[in-house]
Amino acid sequence: MDDGRGCGRAVSSAAVSAAFFDLDKTVIAKSSTLAFGKPFYKGGLVNRRAVLKSSFAQFVYLLQGADEDTMEKLRDYLAVLCAGWSVAQVREIVAETLHELIEPLVYDEALDLFEEHRAAGREVVIVSSSGEEVVGPIGEMLGVDRVIATRMVVADGKYTGDVAFYAYGENKAAAMKELAAQQGWDLAECWAYSDSATDAPMLEVVGHPVAVNPDRALRKEATERGWPVKVFTRPVRPRRGLPTPPGPDEAWLAGLVVGVAAAVVWTALRRSRRV
Repeated sequence: MDDGRGCGRAVSSAAVSAAFFDLDKTVIAKSSTLAFGKPFYKGGLVNRRAVLKSSFAQFVYLLQGADEDTMEKLRDYLAVLCAGWSVAQVREIVAETLHELIEPLVYDEALDLFEEHRAAGREVVIVSSSGEEVVGPIGEMLGVDRVIATRMVVADGKYTGDVAFYAYGENKAAAMKELAAQQGWDLAECWAYSDSATDAPMLEVVGHPVAVNPDRALRKEATERGWPVKVFTRPVRPRRGLPTPPGPDEAWLAGLVVGVAAAVVWTALRRSRRV
């Protein structure tokens, strides 16, 4: 589960509740993890074929997202594929490319919501199935209070291929409950935002669920349950002066496997579903 890591700014112990945000297509306009295909190609971690698949995977993701079956298969493929990668090399690549790749994707509307919730005395928490090594620095860049993200096991400076915690589906809801219990938040007074029906558990666990840029399944569920629906359309560079994040430590980098290798396996997963 999440270790309660604060990031981005001083976390106030007086916060009365929290607003939980999914990351991809909720706070930023694309997949945070698929965006790193080219930098990892330049760093020698993936080949040219993987980069081409990354571009295609990003297009598919924007059109239809990922269902539960795809996400579960993705986790297993990625763990095997990236075992043995150097944490130090990953750290360097992420630090060098984060601002260039992610800043232009941030939704202006999401930044407005961050400010509204902080003004109401709530902490802002990003909850993402992407790796901590990506989600942590993004949280620093945006000044959020905490992140909940996927973690991989690291030994001797390299990824072992084992998943320590997969921040997906029911696991997201469980991590949110744990964090709320630690901080003394009443989840009935908390908010949650996501674009995908696979995040229904994280939306159900709070008193104020909101569908953002929802996929077809989530839009249907939101209509049936009377959940508000928001459409974000303005991805822009953050308007505010944001601190440059420090180089992510080994703990944040531990989940990189889950994100980066998505580019490599996405097409294969779609093909397997048609067989």
